Amino acid sequence: MVPQELLERIRLRLEESFVGIGAHVAELADVDVADLVNELTLQEGAAVVSMLPVVRAVGVLDQPSLRRRSAIVEQLDPGRAGQLLEQLSADQRTEIVREMGQLERRRVLPKLSAAAQAELEGLLQYPPHSAGGIMTTEFVRLSPGLTVGEALKHLRAVAREKESIYACYVMEPETGRLLGAVSLRDLVMAEMGSPLVDVMRRKPVTVAALDDRELVAQKIAKYNLLAVPVLEADGRVVGFVTVDDVIDVLVEEQTEDILRMAAVEPGLDKPYFDNPIWRVVRKRVGWLLLLFVGGTLTGTVLRHFEGELSAVVALSFFIPMLIGTGGNAGAQTVMTVIRSLALSEIRFRDAWKVVLREALTGLTVGVMIATAALGQALLTGASLTLAITVALTMLAICLWSTAVGALIPLVAQRVGLDPAVLSAPLITTMVDATGLVIYFLIAKTVLGL
Repeated sequence: MVPQELLERIRLRLEESFVGIGAHVAELADVDVADLVNELTLQEGAAVVSMLPVVRAVGVLDQPSLRRRSAIVEQLDPGRAGQLLEQLSADQRTEIVREMGQLERRRVLPKLSAAAQAELEGLLQYPPHSAGGIMTTEFVRLSPGLTVGEALKHLRAVAREKESIYACYVMEPETGRLLGAVSLRDLVMAEMGSPLVDVMRRKPVTVAALDDRELVAQKIAKYNLLAVPVLEADGRVVGFVTVDDVIDVLVEEQTEDILRMAAVEPGLDKPYFDNPIWRVVRKRVGWLLLLFVGGTLTGTVLRHFEGELSAVVALSFFIPMLIGTGGNAGAQTVMTVIRSLALSEIRFRDAWKVVLREALTGLTVGVMIATAALGQALLTGASLTLAITVALTMLAICLWSTAVGALIPLVAQRVGLDPAVLSAPLITTMVDATGLVIYFLIAKTVLGL
């Protein structure tokens, strides 16, 4: 958090003149300057970035914590904006330009070098959620004819121009096809005169350029990689994705999943106060209306069993407890299964094993809660038959909600839907209506209504 005193000094300096801003932030780390810019208005933040030395400004724009990066660049003089974009890594440059408006692109892009423009144009062709959309092209290429010593010498020569030197790729000079991968650790530990082809790993982990970025994150996490090469369909290496890019992907994907589980459409990933109220309303109201319609099913069920409720009014006393427990049990199962699907621990072919496992869990939990419900009903003065009705319903609802909560995300993934869309509120709404049906059917049987 930026000290309030420093924030006020910066604002005062901005009101008076730009002179001296550099002195105020000279001792701050780049990430702290990014936090400072986040606290300022867009115009103030752009002014701070414009007054920093180029190296510092690039370091600030490269911080994942910096918000409104594209908007800040748009506020800068086109020459200054082009200078900063030129110094950024290819993936960061692409991400910023992708979010810029067409007018601002036409102002800034001509200020880039021809090579940077061509590279940018190629990267913008990939979908933003693909491996190609988050990759960088600044990786170390090695020829298969080199020795380890020659590879290290080449590495020292190009290190300043590359985003990462920890993973290097051996490629056919003519075609650009991947032959193998070698890490900096491998090179340092090998004999200097050893042929590079004897040190490299011949079948490295790779991803396709059009693979979903979530798959890229899973591969990097699974194989504990610092980077993974990105290949085109013909086997050419077109870039690589680093672990820090994957962290950004995981944060964004988890944000989307959490919002969906809460029945909120994605798109509210900005800080809380940066989201206009109209946008918040638009992202929430659709699901709320859908859940409202689903909630009317509960009223329909109650009207259908109005006679049973009139005969035994005490049945209504236990409705909140029953449907609340069923909804909670279903929500627990949904979130557990969605997590396992995201980590590829289960697949659709495991559907019946998952449903059986969750049903057994629901049955076990249901027996425990049903026992507690029986005692609670008796303590409140209910008759023995009514208490038995409540206990049996609790057992049945726990079993039903966990089985349904396990199956629906699996089916959703099978048909190509995002399982997170089937959020806990939706499961809760469905279990509310079906739970009431179960309750009244058991009541009719046990109580003889």
